[in-house]
Amino acid sequence: MSATWYECKVKYRKLDEASGMQKVKTEPFLVDAISYTEAESRITEEMSAYLSDSEEIKITNIKVANYAEIHPFENSDRWFKSRVSLIAFDEESGKERKTNMYLLIQANDVKEAYDNTISVMKDTMGEYTVPAISESPIMDVFPYFSGEEDDMKRVEKFNILKDSVPEAEIEIDSVKETEVEV
Repeated sequence: MSATWYECKVKYRKLDEASGMQKVKTEPFLVDAISYTEAESRITEEMSAYLSDSEEIKITNIKVANYAEIHPFENSDRWFKSRVSLIAFDEESGKERKTNMYLLIQANDVKEAYDNTISVMKDTMGEYTVPAISESPIMDVFPYFSGEEDDMKRVEKFNILKDSVPEAEIEIDSVKETEVEV
């Protein structure tokens, strides 16, 4: 099951490092969630760790993010959007086809983001190119399961949410098979 990532824009008061004053900022964060409602709930929960009890946040926008994969790396503090073009040869038309996918890579600069992208793609069987890497405005990424101790509570909550979604009923028409002799 692949993760669905939601980009949540959050407006909140943040201490400006340059002036030392509190300023209202709107910054994007990435949250792994099942639905928009859960994304809103998760970003509110995650942001509460950064704020005092009296401060509030305003979620100004939530949208599904267009990332195929998210790759955090140790000792890196910025996020970069890498466009990777997978190259396939179409035998019918005889032309080369490129399919773009976007990776969110953590790094300190563009060169390191490129190196990290190449290291992520090293086991890829097909050909690919990396036509673009740009710094992403994403401030932080909140995966559903991070490997920390409180994940068991989150796993239980995930299973409850998953079980609450009704499964689609599938009707199977009976099909008669007949043999035809030639």
